[in-house]
Amino acid sequence: MNQQTKDLFDDSSMTFGEHLEVLRVHLIRAIIGLVIAVAICLLNGTALVDFIRRPIDRALANYSDVSVEDDVASGWKEDWGLDTLSELIFGKPPKTEIDDETGEVVIIDEEEKLAHPDVVKVRVSTAELSKALNRVVPDQFPVAATPDSNASSDSSDPDVKPSPTVTLTLQAPEFAQFQATVEQSRRAVTLNVQEAFLTYVKVSLIAGLVLSSPWIFYQLWLFIAAGLYPHERKFVYLYGTMSLGLFLVGAAFCFYAVFPFVLNFLLKFNSTLEISPQIRISEWISFAVMLPLMFGISFQLPLAMLFLERISIFTVAHYREQRRMAILVIAILSMLLTPADPMSMLLMMIPLIGLYELGIKLCVWAPSKSPFDAEPSV
Repeated sequence: MNQQTKDLFDDSSMTFGEHLEVLRVHLIRAIIGLVIAVAICLLNGTALVDFIRRPIDRALANYSDVSVEDDVASGWKEDWGLDTLSELIFGKPPKTEIDDETGEVVIIDEEEKLAHPDVVKVRVSTAELSKALNRVVPDQFPVAATPDSNASSDSSDPDVKPSPTVTLTLQAPEFAQFQATVEQSRRAVTLNVQEAFLTYVKVSLIAGLVLSSPWIFYQLWLFIAAGLYPHERKFVYLYGTMSLGLFLVGAAFCFYAVFPFVLNFLLKFNSTLEISPQIRISEWISFAVMLPLMFGISFQLPLAMLFLERISIFTVAHYREQRRMAILVIAILSMLLTPADPMSMLLMMIPLIGLYELGIKLCVWAPSKSPFDAEPSV
């Protein structure tokens, strides 16, 4: 009686060469799917680049939108209130101004402002306006005797009331040029001619790989599943789906929650040193891809803990006893992976601590049978 081996091809009706032929077919199908996905992404590359640029464009707009009372002029003052948190994630609230005629608060329409970039509105003191008109046409515009004109130049006198103001609308092509220069300073830059094109292609290739990844994994799975037992396929379905979900949650959490804090801190640090940031688009794309990737991988912590427990390297009791050491390691990794302020470090540290507890629960809830055990004989 021949002893049964663990070769996957022992009970198969196909030869080794036939298995290679099947693998070749699945690889060709996977490559065809990848090419189609990349072609689709190349046709929509502009939208993809805009999507990846959105966090840095918003951060640069918030950084450039300053006044004399802001941090750039008065020094760096860190304030992490609920208003700041909402502003970082959802953007700044709409700008408002007081209408001189009605006295009501009105919202400034940014779209209308962009539609007429050569028009600006300035607020002028009526006393100064009267003086200017009097210098041009003294007969028609005599200077009225106002408290402002007779008062001393000491603006610190509490008895001196400020003169009322009036809003004037000015229009000139130079205003549009100035506005275009300001808007350009709020965008990422390129340092050579071909950089924009190469960035476009790079983003399209990465997006095409992500888009086609389910089809690629499906084709590889069709080949691998033929050599697995039914209970082994069940483990792959369960933990593979869980791994994909954890990765997507980690990447989305980084893109929408961590990026605003990281960019806000780093740009404020530039303002503290009185340095004007020039963000290179290719470097930002690499950063915007790498950091979510690290978050997605770090969110695989529960499955890594389950795997180590199943191969008898660690036990559930060991995980519980070393909880404090694990929290310390998570804190150090969070500090290294998020080069920003303590708030962004906590945004990575707290979910990982929760995932560590989830890993302990998985080790308790999951069946103890290893997916690598042989199927019991009937």
